[in-house]
Amino acid sequence: MSQHHKINYIEIPVKALASSKAFFKKAFGWDFVDYGDDYAAISGAGIDGGLYVSENCVSADHGSVLVVLYSDDLIKSEQAILSAGGSIKTPIFNFPGGRRFHFLDRNNNEYAMWSDK
Repeated sequence: MSQHHKINYIEIPVKALASSKAFFKKAFGWDFVDYGDDYAAISGAGIDGGLYVSENCVSADHGSVLVVLYSDDLIKSEQAILSAGGSIKTPIFNFPGGRRFHFLDRNNNEYAMWSDK
């Protein structure tokens, strides 16, 4: 349900829509609903959102918002990302409240994965 002044939707730029959908499907089990050739809505990611075709990418190094995912098992999540064609940007490290790592999807978009376990 949509809530007043709460984050409701995120949109992520991707250079190649089909391979991006394949990456997220394989790594995390997300599903998609296509809206034309250059947009797909994300389903099953914990928040509503979409992928749109763009030459841009998101990077915390360039001041972009960082999308952070939660994991019950960082090692298994890391392996799933690598198996799906992603790469690890920053290996697992400790921070107050848990551990996390940063990864890149096939389009070099940066994300983080964290766990309190």
